[in-house]
Parts: sequence; structure tokens; C-alpha cells
Amino acid sequence: MALHIVNTAELADRYLMQTGRRLPVTFVRGRGCLVYDDTGREYLDLVAGIAVNLLGHAHPDVAAAVSEQAGQLIHTSNLYFTQPQVQLAQRLVELSFPSRAFFCNSGAEANEAAIKLARKWGARNRRASGAPGIAMERSRSSRRPARFMAGRLPR
Repeated sequence: MALHIVNTAELADRYLMQTGRRLPVTFVRGRGCLVYDDTGREYLDLVAGIAVNLLGHAHPDVAAAVSEQAGQLIHTSNLYFTQPQVQLAQRLVELSFPSRAFFCNSGAEANEAAIKLARKWGARNRRASGAPGIAMERSRSSRRPARFMAGRLPR
């Protein structure tokens, strides 16, 4: 007997790990801050891909820039130099407060960097009566190396 799956939700149940509950809607396209489901219903996208897609959906300038860059080089590791990354870092530094930029691939890496920077700052600037750092023990977020150290959990 052949398996007959009729919709995206059924395919997801079959092929995606069930790591969280999804809402019963399948988005198929977007324009600006609006998204549309597979029945054509319009929604205001207040989640923005959990802050990944803040520029909106299908903006012609963004689509053209992504297409142009994809025609040259999509992504490399931070083990190598790329001109666009260095140019973006320069622009961020010149337009804002930091003296350097840090690019990473995940929230876990960002949190690792934040902890390391806070510890470095604390080692240089804390007074004898300075406040201690705060870390959660036995939390889901304490599994990465810097968070193990911050929470004083054994590895």
C-alpha cells in the first residue's frame, strides 16, 4: 500500500523532527510585511522569521542584491576573508559605536561571544566590590562551552 500524503502539514509530520508545535497555516508567498497562506488569506507578518527577515518579503531591491551576490559567492566560513563581509564591518563600525564587528552563524555563537566579551570587560574593569556575573545552571542554554563555564557546571 502506497503512502498518500495530501498536504504540507502531513509531509511535515512525516519528514520533519517534531521539536515544537506549529500553527495550522502554510505560508506560500509574501510581499513586504504581508504573507499569504495556501488558501490566499493575507496576514500581517509580525514575527519576521523570528527577526531574520526584518526587511520584508519579496522587496525588489533586496531580491536583486541577493541574486547578484548569489551569482558571485553565497557564503564562506569565517575561516576566510570576503570583501563584502569586511565592507559591511567597516560600514557598521563607521556608523555606530563599536570599534569592531563580529559576525557569527547562530544565536548560540552570539551568546558565546557575549559571555566572553562580558568576562573580558569584567576582568579589565571590575572593581574589588564589583557585581558578580549571573548564569543559569541546568538550563537548556547552559550546554555550550562558555555557558558551562559561566554556570560553573562540569563539562
